[in-house]
Amino acid sequence: MSRKPRLLFLSLGGTITMVPGEGAGIAPKLGAEELIASVPALREVAEIDAASPFRLPSPSLGADHIIDVAKRIEDAFAGDIDGAVVIQGTDTIEESAFLLDLLIQGDKPVVVTGAMRGAEAPGADGPANLLAAARVAASQEARGLGTLVVLNYDIHAARFVHKAHTALPSAFASPLTGPVGVIAEGRTRILTRPPRLPTLPTYGGPPPPVALLTWSMGEDGRMLDTLPGLGYRGAVIGGMGAGHVPADVAPRLGELAMHMPVVLAARTLTGPVFTETYGYPGSEIDLLQRGLIPAGILSSLKARLLLGLALRGGGGQAAAGMAFASYR
Repeated sequence: MSRKPRLLFLSLGGTITMVPGEGAGIAPKLGAEELIASVPALREVAEIDAASPFRLPSPSLGADHIIDVAKRIEDAFAGDIDGAVVIQGTDTIEESAFLLDLLIQGDKPVVVTGAMRGAEAPGADGPANLLAAARVAASQEARGLGTLVVLNYDIHAARFVHKAHTALPSAFASPLTGPVGVIAEGRTRILTRPPRLPTLPTYGGPPPPVALLTWSMGEDGRMLDTLPGLGYRGAVIGGMGAGHVPADVAPRLGELAMHMPVVLAARTLTGPVFTETYGYPGSEIDLLQRGLIPAGILSSLKARLLLGLALRGGGGQAAAGMAFASYR
């Protein structure tokens, strides 16, 4: 008889751990052991090792927290752990999952999950999400897919997933591709297998500061001149449409690109930033000629994370360009 899979559960906090506290509203209180105990069926899926490195609402999570989580998972994968489940708040799941996807090598599944409703809310979705995440992390089908996000029975690839609603249990979507799979009848069903892309090492320290600016009508770009003096080592621009800015902003972006790597993304919900269609001042062709780096299919949120990792250890324009080449 084959052994039951062994999973590592790491709880970071978030709505799934929240119950009413002394003040108004709910706050993160529960740890991994308490969450696991609330879903007895988890023990039927796998042997579970549990830890609660943090108990934070997800807006307070930073890249340093997620790098620490990645190191814990890598250490566990070097032993007899078969998969990992990371539990956190949904506000930053798309960012945390993408960081883990960039950092953790190998074929063992990593699944990030959470909940849209607090633990004591009617119809709390946390228990179902935990069980679904465990089933995916313990499955052979999920091997080789990198980090996945599992909520509402959908399985999303980290680089495509996006939180698209503030309240619904179905808040997560992958607009560019759709989910890569689904959990149905208790089974992990993978419908498409996107290729793994290059990873970056967990060592190297925290990413340096990277600014994220989303362009809007009438914005003149005066803040761009302040970024080097504020200590930023790079910048990501969420351009209009397929990656555009007003004509009078383009020279300022070109000047900034002489001082630090500047990545051009699109502020739209999905789709690649263009590279060779529009040629007017402030268009993507103009901006790329001024030294900006195209983000490819990545959202501006995820482009900022990748740029930060690429710039660790003194990396500059060449390192940034190489990091984004796989996403074009």
